[in-house]
Amino acid sequence: MLIEKYNPNTLSVGAILGLIASGDIAIPEIQRPFVWKKTQVRDLLDSLYKGYPTGYLIVWKNPNVKLKDGTVSSGKKILIDGQQRVTALMTAIAGIPVVNASYKKDRIKIAFNPFEALSEDKDAEIFAVQDQSHLKGKKWIPDVAEIFKPGFKQFSFINQYCTDNPDMDPETLGEILSNLTSIANRLIGVIELSDNLDIDIVTDIFIRINSKGTALSQGDFVMSKIASDEEHGGNALRKAIDYFAHLCVEPSFYSYIKENDTDFANSEYINKLSWLKDDKETVYDPECDDILRVAFMHMYPRAKLADLVSLLSGRDFETREYKSEIIEETFAKLKQGVLNVINKNNFEQFMLAIKGAGFVSEKLVNSYMALDFAYALYLRLSISKEVSVSEIKKIVQKWYVLSVLTGRYSSSPETAFYRDIRKINEVGVVKTLEDMEAALLSDNFWEVKVVQDLAYTSTINPTYLVYLAAQVANNDLSLLSNNITVRDLIEIAGDVHHIFPKEYLKSNGFNKNLYNQDANYAYLDTQVNKSIGKQAPCEYFAKALKQCETKIVECGSITELNELKANLEANCIPFEACKMSYEDYEGFLEERRKLMAKKIKSYYYSL
Repeated sequence: MLIEKYNPNTLSVGAILGLIASGDIAIPEIQRPFVWKKTQVRDLLDSLYKGYPTGYLIVWKNPNVKLKDGTVSSGKKILIDGQQRVTALMTAIAGIPVVNASYKKDRIKIAFNPFEALSEDKDAEIFAVQDQSHLKGKKWIPDVAEIFKPGFKQFSFINQYCTDNPDMDPETLGEILSNLTSIANRLIGVIELSDNLDIDIVTDIFIRINSKGTALSQGDFVMSKIASDEEHGGNALRKAIDYFAHLCVEPSFYSYIKENDTDFANSEYINKLSWLKDDKETVYDPECDDILRVAFMHMYPRAKLADLVSLLSGRDFETREYKSEIIEETFAKLKQGVLNVINKNNFEQFMLAIKGAGFVSEKLVNSYMALDFAYALYLRLSISKEVSVSEIKKIVQKWYVLSVLTGRYSSSPETAFYRDIRKINEVGVVKTLEDMEAALLSDNFWEVKVVQDLAYTSTINPTYLVYLAAQVANNDLSLLSNNITVRDLIEIAGDVHHIFPKEYLKSNGFNKNLYNQDANYAYLDTQVNKSIGKQAPCEYFAKALKQCETKIVECGSITELNELKANLEANCIPFEACKMSYEDYEGFLEERRKLMAKKIKSYYYSL
């Protein structure tokens, strides 16, 4: 049987602001920072003043929840689309400070010009973002929020304004102010989604209605649900997640939190985040969705954030009822999960595992999904004691590398998460990993698939990134260098360069799809690259060989033949390349891919 998915309605601007003020519609304090430009706020007021349509708001009603005493509590409504518009009205009309994109509180003040309101010019500047000229100019009302205040004395205001501006007629000004305040009576469309809709359907409805087709992540729903539940400390938990994500990118933001968010600075969470003020980690800077995903996956035998939304609503998956005790239990477990994720020791030990596998830079990470699962796995193993502490990192490393090589979480990641979590729940992590290796890592995988996966032109090709991680883990020296490692160049100041120089290949008729092959890339020190220039390998390698005899450095810094051979081997370059020209290029690519695949295999089994 089809259920009614939504209820269309209209509410006045004043009614919407009133419902938010009363808490009937939840718009959490930092559900998302206000990212609109100030000119967009001005344009919204201008549209409302002129009676133009301003789009729909989408509200999702929480389901009614059965309380422990048998009574039923009516669910709040959560604003899931239209926050920027509503926040713009709150700051411009109600005079409420907003949290901007820099997480700083700010009032956006919009000025109004009654004289321009009389103009028939459709481009007349009736509204403007307040600046000093509006504070000094007598024709401008510097802040329209003053007009909307409950105690606004219109008669006194008109007298003073007309005294300052003799050209304005008091009666006319009264009509203009009436038109201005009628913004509060403008109707806005509100779509209220049914409380019995699954989150997948809600997401789909949002995307179809939203004029820009902007994808709303399920993490956004979770964050809204958390923040709107003050009874269970939701807003503080929501801030902890948001602030952690922000501090990972901008550690200096910690001092701002301490100075400006006194409530949070006095909460239990502030000390849990204090270590981030000195954080220099850039390999893995999890966003809010990542934090939620990891927290949920290692605490629950589930993987889909849609399930977390349902649990936060109190859903009993067996009876399909909504119960208050489930909400309470979910918040408690989620809070513990978040605390585990943001714990300094947990995060640093996990990063030691990932870096120990060679992934020492964000350049070597092309997807957070595999990292998210690896971190959840690390936390799960740390709690379950399934294996010894010394074994945890090895298992996490192998799982992560296998995930990247096979693209395990690149398509429909939540489905893959769910499948793996279910298997782990049945047989444990170790047996699940062994079964994955037995099923996936055949001779054909290493000798055919990995080789084929290296036949791309992208430097963010996952298989190529694993190859670089293998070089880092082996502490390999960069090509033709006896003292600069691949790790040095990846972490500090290096770029990949062409073994067969690009200009050399282009001049001999090779196109981009061939000269930019992954198998033609190697990390080179800048000075070595300059000495190579546009020369064929047979030319510059001849110089490298010669200097092993003369000890006079011409190309690179290696002056011993055995070191040169070891260097070429470490960079998976066949020694025969020393005699190669463009005619040998495609054969070189084929041979190097095989050598790179062997290196990746050896690296994986060394973890």
